[in-house]
Amino acid sequence: MKIFLLSFLLCFTVTADIYELRTYTPASGKLEALEARFRDHTLAIFESHGIKNIGYWLTEKKEGEPQKLVYLIAHKDRAAAGESWSAFKKDPKWIAAKKASEADGRLVQKIDKQFLTPTDYSKLK
Repeated sequence: MKIFLLSFLLCFTVTADIYELRTYTPASGKLEALEARFRDHTLAIFESHGIKNIGYWLTEKKEGEPQKLVYLIAHKDRAAAGESWSAFKKDPKWIAAKKASEADGRLVQKIDKQFLTPTDYSKLK
């Protein structure tokens, strides 16, 4: 399965000036709810604001550590990323989905993010 995902990603042609890698550490017992929110709401809302979905993964299960949701998205550039995130956060669909999904508490404990620029030898440009 891992080989298939890696092959898919390497063959996937997306043109973007910048990628964003995000890692979400879910609150205790909230991974399934977090995945459902992404599956049912977040991906479509991202796309509606110009955020390109590239791939989503879960980290391997390790004793004593929570599994994390890791994903890669693409933006035209840093300015577009800022505009997209700003619009996303104000989107009524996002606000409603977040509120409904967090009726029993926050889903995310921690978010790590970093922007990535493709190298000249990267298959993703």
